[in-house]
Amino acid sequence: MNSDAINSVTIVGGGTAGWLTACYLARQLNQEAADTITITLVESPDVPIIGVGEGTWPTMRTTLQRIGVDESRFIRECDVSFKQASKFVNWHRPAQGNTDNFYYHLFDGPGFSWEFNPVPYWLDGSLGFSSYANAISLQEQVCQHHLAPKMMVTPQYQGVFNYAYHLDAGKFSQLLKTVATTELGVNYISANVTDVHLDNDGSIRSLSTDRTDDLGADLFIDCSGFKSLLLGEALKVPFIDLNDVLFVDRAVTIQAPYKTPECPIASQTISTAQEAGWIWDIGLQSRRGTGYVYSSKYSSAEQAEQLLRDYLNDSEAELEARHLQMRVGHRQTFWEKNCIGIGLSAAFMEPLEASAIFLIEAACFMLAEQFPKNQRGMDYVRNQFNESFAFRWQKTVEFIKMHYVLSERDDSPFWRDNKDPASIPEGLQQRLDYWLENPISKYDFSSQYEPFTKESYEFILYGMRPELRMDSPVTSPAQREKAQQQSQWLQQSWQQAKQQLPTNRELLTRLQENDFQKI
Repeated sequence: MNSDAINSVTIVGGGTAGWLTACYLARQLNQEAADTITITLVESPDVPIIGVGEGTWPTMRTTLQRIGVDESRFIRECDVSFKQASKFVNWHRPAQGNTDNFYYHLFDGPGFSWEFNPVPYWLDGSLGFSSYANAISLQEQVCQHHLAPKMMVTPQYQGVFNYAYHLDAGKFSQLLKTVATTELGVNYISANVTDVHLDNDGSIRSLSTDRTDDLGADLFIDCSGFKSLLLGEALKVPFIDLNDVLFVDRAVTIQAPYKTPECPIASQTISTAQEAGWIWDIGLQSRRGTGYVYSSKYSSAEQAEQLLRDYLNDSEAELEARHLQMRVGHRQTFWEKNCIGIGLSAAFMEPLEASAIFLIEAACFMLAEQFPKNQRGMDYVRNQFNESFAFRWQKTVEFIKMHYVLSERDDSPFWRDNKDPASIPEGLQQRLDYWLENPISKYDFSSQYEPFTKESYEFILYGMRPELRMDSPVTSPAQREKAQQQSQWLQQSWQQAKQQLPTNRELLTRLQENDFQKI
């Protein structure tokens, strides 16, 4: 027996971060190993889950498949709806009268229906002067008509259009907990951690709780949320505050019922810009999860709550509101000694592009693939992990900030201050200076750790600047004709898609009684 081997993992904290990590590691590390890794999760019975209607990325389909969760079960048990995009309302400019302006960040990028890059042909006007998203995909129209990304005959985890999910975070955690403890062999302890014991080298030796004997492990994972019980409190890893770049630090949330059971379920996360932040609106099967994310420097809690109630037409204040404080930033390191922070314990950015759950998934993917066999290997893996996630969070900050920098809103101090050059990361400014005169190139993305792809940057840049036009040296008359034919074919295909696809609500209703075909 190698006493230096990593044989046991203890996860502190449940929620999406804790249970997703437990499920993923248990499935990936123990499916073929002769010596299984013991995984234990300690969850406080007294700490509520922060869940207000969550959005995911399409990567969640791969994650759930790898864990072994049936998609139909997941949709039924977690109040899930299909998400195909983010819709940004009034970000470019304020609403004019009663008319909103909007653009889409689609999940169906050019790679799903184009054999070549259509961007240069949109930029030079060859595809007409419709929005960029409309010119290269049908998915904006699919979302505008509340349609689902697939049909009942489409096998599970496959789609006619690329998609992710909206879900109830509390119910999702409960499903993962059930899978972890009944199917994957994860040990579960309901207790509060009362003390963290360190070895002479500063690593964590064991945990004391109010209901068990001390718990030891070779590797600890901190999923304790904003408290950051292990990484922040015990190991004293400093927190890097980023409120000089991303200004929002508060949220008020309301769970709103549908007016009637037949109300359409949106196929996209709706983000509507406001005077001191923005409102998210996520349609689940049974309700909408809404919230106003704002900066306390530019709005009071009372003003924010009233603005959200006005958005919901809740004039009688019948719906319960919750107020949250948020600390935007990340730990100086994400893996310290023998402890890894995953989820809110490691970092928090405003939920504008639903990056939080994706970065939990990314941490799970990397940790499972590079899981250290022994203490000697841990130093190398730790350095790789820290380098990777420092870069990922840096690029996440830049991508979120880009939405504000590109806005032409100047109707409030919040929007004007967001365009102050002193608040713009240097890397973002350099990219934008170039991209406003040149098409975005794949060579602008040299690292595999970029969380947001070239296509995502294109949807935001060309959505926020719909009037942007330029010539490109890579265009050719032959390709231009192909591009025009492809765009026209997409628009002609709309009638067929509209006839074949059910609405989001219709498909979700059918799934209450029937299952998708298993692959």
